[in-house]
Amino acid sequence: MWIAIGSFVVVFLLIASFGMLVFYREAMLQRIAEVINPAAAKKPKSLLETIQQTGISIGGVVEHFEQVLPKSQAEVSIVRQRLIRAGYRRDTAINVFYGSKVLTPLLACALAWVTGLVSLGPLFVIVLSLCLGFMVPDFWLGRQIKKRQKRIRLGLPDVLDLLIICVEAGLSLDQATARTASELKQAQPELCDELSVVVLEQRAGRARAESWRNMADRTDVDSVRNLVTMLIQSEQLGTSIARTLRIHGDTLRTQRVQAVEEAAAKLTVKLLFPLVFFIFPSLFIVILGPAMISVMATFKSMR
Repeated sequence: MWIAIGSFVVVFLLIASFGMLVFYREAMLQRIAEVINPAAAKKPKSLLETIQQTGISIGGVVEHFEQVLPKSQAEVSIVRQRLIRAGYRRDTAINVFYGSKVLTPLLACALAWVTGLVSLGPLFVIVLSLCLGFMVPDFWLGRQIKKRQKRIRLGLPDVLDLLIICVEAGLSLDQATARTASELKQAQPELCDELSVVVLEQRAGRARAESWRNMADRTDVDSVRNLVTMLIQSEQLGTSIARTLRIHGDTLRTQRVQAVEEAAAKLTVKLLFPLVFFIFPSLFIVILGPAMISVMATFKSMR
């Protein structure tokens, strides 16, 4: 027992020392340089800069592990598309993702060994830890995609309202898109980020229809895809863009109200199982319990 605790403490100290050496190497070198040459001392960094540098260092360490996994070009393309839908557009995001698929199983195995779960069945626990650790990044990425798509879906009517105001004020659709992306950046960051990409693509010379289609592919949201289809058809047929946007915004709000009503209608069915399995047995025990005790006492006295 003491040998296991001692070995765990030694391993923990080694890992902590390695982490300090990797993550805070720049800070240590700067402090050594300040001691050697006080005249060249720089302004101390803020806490935000330290946290950002630490995150960059962690990402750089994780990136080195991505070369361990074999992967095809088609798989890399699918993963990159999923990362873009989750909002991660940096080139290093895919390296961090594959590096986490290597590190997470190792951390899961280490956690199982430290907690003593390995004693239940070494082979089974290790294989289970490896499988779960390998799938955790995929589950996390899928959750991030769903959360971002939900925020885009809920924020689309507000963005459409500002687009309508800008278009009716005399701005073109491209200018209205740029103005909306800059004005609602704090309130709707995900959707405004996508609109900013659309503006940048159009400034780079890409056609308007192609830029909006790329936005629909990046987000993979049905309401955004319907909006893009309506905008392209409105441009081709020459109809009013402001009226098209207004109709689509009203349709989205109607769909939101219908979704709330549908969830409220399903609530009675969802409450049936908790009532039957949890609430009703408790009520029966509280109401019929004393009566059963009295009946049992009466039968005992009669005997």
